[in-house]
Amino acid sequence: MKLFRRKHAADLQTEAANDQSLKRALGPVNLTSLGIGGIIGAGIFVLTGHAAAQYAGPAIVLSFIFAGIACAFAGLCYAEFASMIPLSGSAYTYGYATLGELIAWIIGWDLILEYLFAASTVAVGWSGYIVSFLKDFGITIPTAFTSAPYNHVTPPDAQWWNLWQLFVKGWVSTGAVLNVPAMVVVGVITILLIIGIKESANFNNFIVALKLAVILTFIGVGAFYINKVNWHPFVPPADANGNFGWHGVIHGAAVIFFAYIGFDAVSTAAQEARRPQRDMPIGLLGSLGICTILYIAVSLVLTGIVNYSQLNVSAPIALAINSLGSSLAWLTYFIKIGAIAGLSSVILVLLLGQSRIFYTMSKDGLLPPVFSAVHPKFRTPWLAQLLTGAVAMLIAGLFPIGLLGELVSIGTLLAFAIVCAGVLVLRCTDPHIARPFRTPAVWLIAPLGVGSCIFLMAAGLPADTWARLIVWMAIGFVIYFAYGHRHSKLHKGLAGKNR
Repeated sequence: MKLFRRKHAADLQTEAANDQSLKRALGPVNLTSLGIGGIIGAGIFVLTGHAAAQYAGPAIVLSFIFAGIACAFAGLCYAEFASMIPLSGSAYTYGYATLGELIAWIIGWDLILEYLFAASTVAVGWSGYIVSFLKDFGITIPTAFTSAPYNHVTPPDAQWWNLWQLFVKGWVSTGAVLNVPAMVVVGVITILLIIGIKESANFNNFIVALKLAVILTFIGVGAFYINKVNWHPFVPPADANGNFGWHGVIHGAAVIFFAYIGFDAVSTAAQEARRPQRDMPIGLLGSLGICTILYIAVSLVLTGIVNYSQLNVSAPIALAINSLGSSLAWLTYFIKIGAIAGLSSVILVLLLGQSRIFYTMSKDGLLPPVFSAVHPKFRTPWLAQLLTGAVAMLIAGLFPIGLLGELVSIGTLLAFAIVCAGVLVLRCTDPHIARPFRTPAVWLIAPLGVGSCIFLMAAGLPADTWARLIVWMAIGFVIYFAYGHRHSKLHKGLAGKNR
C-alpha cells in the first residue's frame, strides 16, 4: 500500500554518509551534555514537587524509577537506530524505515506536540523562577505580564468525547495580558540556535556544568537535614480522587515522563555528530543513566527535608532550602540561578530538536521546502528554527503550564513505543543491515519498551488528555492527505523504491 511505503534503511545510511548540509561538530561529550541539558530541568526544578504533592508522596522516587526503566528500554532501541541511521529525524526517520510513511507522519506530527509544547511549557517554568529571582533584588514585574491570560480547568463531569467540554468550556480569565519573560527567553534562544550548532552546544555545556553543580550541592547539603519522619507513609493511602496509593505512583510516573523528553532530542542531532556510530549510543545511554540517578537522589532528599504535602509550589527545591533556616539563605540564590540556567538549556535542546524534525520531514517532501532551507553562513535550518521559535513564543505567552504538561507526556510515550516496535520490525525486514550498536536481548527489551510506555499512557494519564491527542492527530491527518501524501519524494519516485 502506498500509505505504508518505506524508505530502505540502506538508502538512509547512504544519505547520512553523503549529506553534508549540516555541520558535523558534536562529539560524545557534547551529545551527553545535550541529553543532560534536556533532561535535567523542569523535572527536577518543578515537576518533582508537583507530582509528589498531587500524586505519589515520597513514593515519587518509585515514579522516577518506573519512568526511568521504561526510558531505558526505549533508550537501547534508540541507540540502535541512531547509530545505524544517523539523520536528524529521530523517531520520525526510524518509523519511515520500518513502519512506513503514514506511521512516520504520525510520529513526526506527534513529535511536534512533544517538542514544541514542551519548549513552551519549560519557558513558563523559567518565567516563574526569573520573576522570583528578580523579586529577591527588589525588581517586580507586574503579574499581568508574567502569567497566561487564561487558565483551563476541565469540568469534573467532562466526557472524553465531548469536545466542547474539553476545549471550550472551562477557560477562566486570569486578568493577565501575556507571559512576557517566557516569550523573551524563547526568542533569545531561537536566535542562538540560528547562529550555529557548535555555539549552541558550547553554551549548553556551560549551563549543564552549572546546574549539575547546583543539584549536587543540594543533594550534598540536603542529605544532612533529612527527617525520616517525612518519608512515612512512603506510599500514602489512596484518596477519594484516585490520587496516591499505587495508582498515584503510576500517575506520577506518567506525568514526570515529560522530564525525560530531552534524551530523545539527542537523536535529533545525529546528523551533526562527528562519529555517530560510536557517539550516539554514548550520548543517549550516558545522559539517561546520569539523569535517572540524579532524579532519584533529588526526590529522596526533597521529600526528606519537606513533607510532600507542602511541595506543590513553583520552586520546590528553593522551598526546601528556605525551610532549613537563614544560615543557608545564600543557597537559595544559588538554587534559583541553577534553575534558571537549567531551564534555559532545556528550552535550547527542545527547540533544537523540533527544528531538526521539521528539517527532515521537509527534506522528504512531507512539509514545504521552506522548512529545510539551510542558512548559507551558519549552516543551520534557520527558517524552520525561526518558525519553531515564533510558535513556541505564542504558546508560552498564552497558555498555562498545567494544560501543556500532560500533552507532552502522552506525546513522548507514544513516540517511544513506536521506536521500540520499529526496532523489532527492522530486525525482521532488514536482518543483515549493518548495526554499529545492537539492542541486547531485543526480543525481550523492545516488547517491554512498547508495553511499559503503553501501560503508562493507559493507566497514568486521564481520558481528556487522550481526547486532545486524538484531536491533534486528526489535524495531522488532514495536513498529510492535503499536502504531504502528494508531495512525498517517495510518491514522486525521487528517493528509493516504494515497498
